[in-house]
Formats: sequence, C-alpha cells, structure tokens
Amino acid sequence: MKEPRYLVDHAYMADPSAHVFNGKIYIYPSHDVESGIPENDNGDHFDMRDYHVFSMESIDGEVTDHGKALDVKDIPWAGRQLWDCDIAHKDGTYYLYFPLKDQTDIFRIGVATSDKPEGPFKPLDAPMKGSFSIDPCIFEEDGKHYMYFGGIWGGQLQRYRDGKAIECGSEPAEDEPALPARIARLADSMLEFAEPSKAIVILDENGKPLTAGDHDRRFFEASWMHKYNGKYYFSYSTGNTHRLCYATGDNPYGPFTYQGVILTPVVGWTTHHSIVEFKGKSYLFFHDSVPSGGKTWLRSMKVVELEYDAEGKIKTIEGQ
Repeated sequence: MKEPRYLVDHAYMADPSAHVFNGKIYIYPSHDVESGIPENDNGDHFDMRDYHVFSMESIDGEVTDHGKALDVKDIPWAGRQLWDCDIAHKDGTYYLYFPLKDQTDIFRIGVATSDKPEGPFKPLDAPMKGSFSIDPCIFEEDGKHYMYFGGIWGGQLQRYRDGKAIECGSEPAEDEPALPARIARLADSMLEFAEPSKAIVILDENGKPLTAGDHDRRFFEASWMHKYNGKYYFSYSTGNTHRLCYATGDNPYGPFTYQGVILTPVVGWTTHHSIVEFKGKSYLFFHDSVPSGGKTWLRSMKVVELEYDAEGKIKTIEGQ
C-alpha cells in the first residue's frame, strides 16, 4: 500500500499503538472527544476518557472496533486525561499501560490487565511506583520488557531531572542538552519497574547530545522502539515542529544517533505513531485532523507502508 488509509470513520482515534497478536494487528489508540475545553499548551483540550481496541486481519481489510476496553470511571486513582497507551503480552496476560493524571493533576502511568488482547481491562488500584509523565511504549526482546516514556510541556517531563521531581521545573536553556525520554526495564511481574529509569540520549552527527533549542530534531513526546536488521530504531515526535523523527543505536538503552525524518507535518498540531511489521512488510500507524476539518483534538488514525533504503534508512513519508 503506497497511499495512507484512514482506519475508522465512526469515531475520532489518535496515537495508534499497533501490535501483532494471534496473527492479527491490534491497535490501541487514544479516544478523542469534543470536551469544549479551550486549546492551550498544556493540552487540557485533550480530555480523553476511555480506550477502545481495534483489530484487522489484513492491512487493507475490515477494521473491527471491539468497544470500550477501559473507562476512566473504573480507575480508582483517576483524575483526568487518559492519553496515549501501549500494550504487552506475557504468559497469557495482556498488560495495558496508560498515562493518566491522578487526583492532584500529576501524570502517572497505570496498568490494567486482561486475558484477551481486546480486553476489557481491569486496572490496578494504584499507578506504577516511581512512574511519571506520559506516552508509555513497551519493547520486548529475549523475554525482557522495556518501557520508554516521557513528554514535555503538557506531558510534565520538564518537572523532573534524572527521574526526580524538581521545584519549578522548566526546559533547559536552548544551548543545553534537550530533556531526554526515559527507559526502564519492567519487573518479571510486569506491574512495576525493575530499575530506576535512565535517559535516552539522542546524539547529532558529531556525537554531541541534541540541544533543547534544536526543535527540529529534539525529543518532545511519543516514543516508539522497533528493531530492523539488528539495529534499534528509536522514533519520536518533535512536538511544536510537528515531525516524526528517528535515531538508531546498538542496544535498547542507546545512545541513539539522529538519522532523519519519518513523517513530515500533518494537518493538526500533534503527531504520534507506531511502527509494526506484518506479513513481511513494515507499516507506520499515525493520525491527522483532516476528517475533523483541522480540529487538532479530534484526530483520525491512518496507516501507510513504511520503507527502508539499502542502508537501512527510513524513507521519509510526506504528511500533507
């Protein structure tokens, strides 16, 4: 498939995390709603309240909406805003990881479990100990599971340094290293971290960390990790410059060297994605705001084939 395809037209869904389970693609998006909250830089207008799970047996086939899989009303520690989630599978149990503001308006990452990939999911009574910020992504290798997470501005990552909360957090000066995404290996239980989180450092072509002022390349949110031909690909959104970019490394922790743009800006402020291999081809799942007439809080998920050149570089996809 060379042209992007919208996946559903009966609901607004964004931030699609795609995985292959039982020979099907399952998609775990955010569920956009019209909340009536004015737009601001903290993202209060993204007031999502539940998750739906979707599946498809072929990339151009019918998409099944399995209905509501988790509702904010059923999460004991909930405040507001169910943002981008991700999923893992181990020993017959599916673990849904989700960011949610607690009752003090601080983002934490929660866990909900099910015996089916489509749910419904039952949440734990409390968020993961030591969790913060947003956008969990789970990467599995050799039986180990790693969580990548973090996002600045409304994602609150600027309120932390080295995993610890700080007073009056803000972004670093423009010539200082950019705030990095975080990584932590999960415990065998899949319900907590096995280690303190570490920084995901992205280097430029000279081996220097990207700076906070390098808005065209620095990490903003939307971590994703996949592997191709033995190489680790860390991809992410640049936020206010509206690009999906990627960097490569030789292990899950990095450091990663910046490589280029996966997706140029789309209609709408946010850009958020996943990459999955299915039946011998790679696909980029993402979203835009074209069907809603450009309302950036009402997004529609899409898929398009993702291709590499002979050197393993991702061929840039035009968003507009």
